Amino acid sequence: MGTPDFAVPILEMLIEETNVVMVVTQPDKEVGRHHELEMTPIKRLALENNIKVYQPTKIRTEYEPIINTDADIIITCAYGQIIPEIILNKPRLGCINVHASLLPRLRGGAPLHHALIDGEEKTGITIMYMDKGMDTGDIISTKEYIISDTDNVGILHDKLSMMGKYLLKETLPSIINGTNSRTPQDNNLATYAYNISREEEHLDFNSSSKDIYNKVRGLYPWPKANTIINDQEVKILECFIGEKDSTLSPGTICEINKDNIGICTKDKIIYITKVKPFGKKEMNALDYINGLQKEKVLHSIVK
Repeated sequence: MGTPDFAVPILEMLIEETNVVMVVTQPDKEVGRHHELEMTPIKRLALENNIKVYQPTKIRTEYEPIINTDADIIITCAYGQIIPEIILNKPRLGCINVHASLLPRLRGGAPLHHALIDGEEKTGITIMYMDKGMDTGDIISTKEYIISDTDNVGILHDKLSMMGKYLLKETLPSIINGTNSRTPQDNNLATYAYNISREEEHLDFNSSSKDIYNKVRGLYPWPKANTIINDQEVKILECFIGEKDSTLSPGTICEINKDNIGICTKDKIIYITKVKPFGKKEMNALDYINGLQKEKVLHSIVK
């Protein structure tokens, strides 16, 4: 049971190592101006391997086909719906989840984003038993990843996706033969990684330069951080923290250089190097700057 690209390596491994009797994924979605239906990455992989696909709109009530498979085990990874207890209690070996954090930290649907936005020093993969709570089940195995200052959510996505594949492959035999460990989570240590709202994509330059830097990389390449420059929304894709202290009000564009734009934060100047103006493609700051009226923008306040 899974939906996005993150879950693809997991399914690839299960196809190689086990007999996958069904794939459950989210319904196809309309995309683009022509509203064409696009299948999920997991559905595409399943069909390529002649595996039965089931796409319930509401799995809480549309669970019969899953129950009727009589599967020995259910593996989930980034599925996207809350799974009812009638499914959780059915397979003899349980329902196992591959989660992209070191539980109980960062429970929820956006652990990759929040690992960076929240300034976590490390994250990783947890293989766990599922229960009726949100990522609250007993832990079977974990693997740690030390976060680099150059990681963004795209890099973290690819690294942890492969880490999940190999950790599950390593852990699965012990689950099958009943020798795996099972450690309850300490709920007192829990933190949460709820899905990113549209409002949370906006940058607040009253924050520290480090917090802004973490938010930019924690939202790139999707859904992308944004601000308002010259009365137009601009997605901020890449930046770095300068050595200069901020001497003007937070949000003031204090420098327009050859290949970056300096904006004051509450402590340091942060330099924007890659952007996506509204309605345009991604571009480096040099190309963006060439289209600006510098005298109008310099010393203005981003919103």
